Amino acid sequence: MTFGLTFEKLLLIGLIAVLIIGPERLPRAAESFSRVVRKAGEYLRATKSRMREEMGPEIDDVDWRKLDPRQYDPRRIIRDALMEEPQPATPTQARETIAEPIAPRAVPQEFSATNRPPFDLEAT
Repeated sequence: MTFGLTFEKLLLIGLIAVLIIGPERLPRAAESFSRVVRKAGEYLRATKSRMREEMGPEIDDVDWRKLDPRQYDPRRIIRDALMEEPQPATPTQARETIAEPIAPRAVPQEFSATNRPPFDLEAT
């Protein structure tokens, strides 16, 4: 994980930092930067050890690449689905897809002052 940083970019960032910070304050800035990097490393190691404690030995069996959300590109999923050859339906699947006959619709009731529609007091 280099985050797109090459040696040339790091050298340029360092040169700009030297020009902005100045030679008098550079040792102090480098020391504080090293402290921040050291604390970040300690934090990552503590997080890793805590995960091992909580998940147990199963953590080594997890395939982390499978859980990477970047692999779920919708365009790729659709392209793969369209390129996939359709599977012929088996006789069991064909029977399951046959629609049941549709029952005839009931004639709608006409309501009047004497024949009122149903009303539920608890529903309102």
